[in-house]
Amino acid sequence: MIHRSLFCLGLMLPGASLLAQDSSQAGHAHMDHAAHHPSPAADSGFAALQQRGAVYMGVDQSKAAHRFDALPDGGRIELQSTTGDSADVAAIRRHFQMIADQFARGDFETPFAVHAETVPGTAVMRERWEQISYQRSDLPRGAALRLTTRDPEALRAIHEFLAYQRKEHHAPGQN
Repeated sequence: MIHRSLFCLGLMLPGASLLAQDSSQAGHAHMDHAAHHPSPAADSGFAALQQRGAVYMGVDQSKAAHRFDALPDGGRIELQSTTGDSADVAAIRRHFQMIADQFARGDFETPFAVHAETVPGTAVMRERWEQISYQRSDLPRGAALRLTTRDPEALRAIHEFLAYQRKEHHAPGQN
């Protein structure tokens, strides 16, 4: 480890950079990158979230893809079946209609139940429920929910809510 310390301090000894470079590769030739990172399936907290999600959303979470996008006037949530199974698509659409109705009333019990904790942003979204509109739409393999507001505090809460959801569901999306 001395050679790395010297290299990091900028005390370049003849061959030190090569030594540091070579030692960083030692023992890793047989490993792939994924071996350094646990898969989402190996994460017991994520597995429990997926199980609760299946109960409350009505669709096997391993056969569906979430997306949570923060937008200048709110955000967009998408959930689509990755298999295109018509029963899954119908379940997703029912779920999105239900949460659109609940959220419009300031009811965020479903995210609480799915995540087994208070979801960031929901307290403000509950307080400012009249300042936020929710519009559900069908997607080819599921549904989307568009959240819009002109209220700056509600907007921050929506973005906080979406960022948390994106992280917890291991989903792509915009920040």
